[in-house]
Amino acid sequence: MIINYMNLLKVILLVFIWITPVYGNSIYNLIKIPNLEIYEINTENRLKYLYAKSSFRLGVKKNIICENSSKDDLDSKYNIIYKNLNKYSNNFLKKINLKYIVLCENLSISGINTAGIPDNIMKTLIIDIKFDEKYFERVIHHEVFHIINDQHKELFDENEWKKFNDLKFEYARCSTCTENLGLNKYLETKGFFTEYSKSTASEDMAEVYSHMIYLGANEIKQIRNLDEILNKKISYIESKIKKIDNSFLF
Repeated sequence: MIINYMNLLKVILLVFIWITPVYGNSIYNLIKIPNLEIYEINTENRLKYLYAKSSFRLGVKKNIICENSSKDDLDSKYNIIYKNLNKYSNNFLKKINLKYIVLCENLSISGINTAGIPDNIMKTLIIDIKFDEKYFERVIHHEVFHIINDQHKELFDENEWKKFNDLKFEYARCSTCTENLGLNKYLETKGFFTEYSKSTASEDMAEVYSHMIYLGANEIKQIRNLDEILNKKISYIESKIKKIDNSFLF
């Protein structure tokens, strides 16, 4: 049987052109975020990367806003994001309920800029690719922790966590109810990696986790030896993550 390869190729191209818009239009039905297109879906750990084709608004009050990015910005930041998120196995991602990564820029909630917005229900993490480059890689893991925490709230007890701190220390009521927003790592940690760690217990956990992933093993070991409080916090995070996936490697 003789196959006309040119005709076959035309059919394949037509099918691809027909399917792709349908998939793109169905994204909203999956994660309830409008104006998205596929960036990359064939990844090693099966994360699906989407990007904002145009700006979008979310939330009951439409107070979550993010804008579209240029192709050059998307391409350069995708490589960084992929490298960092590729640390997580598909098995672990399933356990924390993360499947979709949305790339956009100038992400804000009620006018307050934010690095990312996690949503474990929709299996989605929105990332602002224009967030401060000084902290960009580290905050990717900070936001991943919020997905982990939201999916496994029974493991992360904030009251238990608070006992690690000095008795006189108190967190703020919310992460935006304080001026403790600095992300620079303290030269002398004294129980906290950053100023932002002091905002709320959940943000403190996320900062500890992100430093555990981002910093080298030797630096973490030195910190544990020098800072008794952070040593306890690191051990706590490590033990809880191992309960989710015993094969997880920091």
